[in-house]
Amino acid sequence: MAADRRATAAIIGAGDFIGGAIAKKFAAEGFTVFAGRRNGDKLAPLVAEIEAAGGKAIGRALDGRKEDEVMAFLRDADAHAPLEVCIFNVGANVNFPFTETTERVFRKVWEMACYGGFLAGREAARLMLPRGKGAIFFTGATASLRGGVGYAAFASAKFGLRALAQSAARELGPKNIHVAHLIIDAGVDTAFVRERIKAREGEKALEKLPPDRLMRPEAIADAYWQLYQQPRDAWSFEHEIRPFGEKW
Repeated sequence: MAADRRATAAIIGAGDFIGGAIAKKFAAEGFTVFAGRRNGDKLAPLVAEIEAAGGKAIGRALDGRKEDEVMAFLRDADAHAPLEVCIFNVGANVNFPFTETTERVFRKVWEMACYGGFLAGREAARLMLPRGKGAIFFTGATASLRGGVGYAAFASAKFGLRALAQSAARELGPKNIHVAHLIIDAGVDTAFVRERIKAREGEKALEKLPPDRLMRPEAIADAYWQLYQQPRDAWSFEHEIRPFGEKW
C-alpha cells in the first residue's frame, strides 16, 4: 500500500467490475476513495476489500442523474481531503431495435451516460479550479465513435459524453485540470458480457473463451492510473484501449 496522499479520488459508477477495479487501484496508490453507485448496499464488499488491503474507502448510494446527490457526494469527498481525481464510469449499455426504442429508454440512457457526466464533470471542476489542480476522466466505449445496430440510445449518449469531455478539456486544461476520455473498444470481462456471449454463442463458447477476447477490469484501472500519471506537458485527451487480439 502506497503512502497516504491526503487526497480523494471519487468514482461515480463504482460497479462490481470496472468501477470497483478503479477504486481498488487508486486506493492502493494512497488515495481515499469515495465510491458511489445507485445501490449503495452493494458497495460493502468493495469497501471491505479495500480496507482489508490497508486502503481507505467510503461507499455512498448515488444516482448520477440527480444534481443534488452528485453535488453532495463530491463536496463530501472534497471535505474529507482535497478532491484530486473524479472518474465518471456510469454504464448505460442497452440494445433495442430503433423502432422499438421507447422515449423512456432513450431519455434514461442519455441521463445516465451523458447528463450524469456533465453533472459530475462540472461539480468536480468547481471544486478543483480554486486549487488549480485535478483530473477528471470519463469512461467511453466503442459506441463513442460508432453507432451500431440497436445502439441508437447508447451511442447518442456516448457521442454526447465524448463531446462534453472535449469541451471541458479545452477549457480546463489551460487551468491545470487534466480532462481525458478513455475509449474501451472491446468487451469487458463481466458477468453481463459473459451472459451475452453464452446467449449468442452457447455454453461451449464460454468454456473455450480465448484469453485475449475480453478485457480485464484491472487492465482498465491500470489505464486510468497511467492517464493520471502523465506529465502535463504530454497529456492525452483520448486514450483507446483494446485487447491485442481485437479486430478493429
